[in-house]
Amino acid sequence: MTRKVADCRRFPSETNCTLTITGEEDEVLEAATQHAVSVHKHQEGPELRERIREFLEDEKAKA
Repeated sequence: MTRKVADCRRFPSETNCTLTITGEEDEVLEAATQHAVSVHKHQEGPELRERIREFLEDEKAKA
């Protein structure tokens, strides 16, 4: 299974967040959702989870 990456640096924020979360898709989605709610004050719900899922990227293979 391809690991996924959620990288806050891709999105401007007031806190200039640099957090990157890597793991299996369900793990990253859960952690990124919790982070978005607790740190960035987004509203928990299916719309947030779908937006996060859309910006997940495949982890680049290490050489």
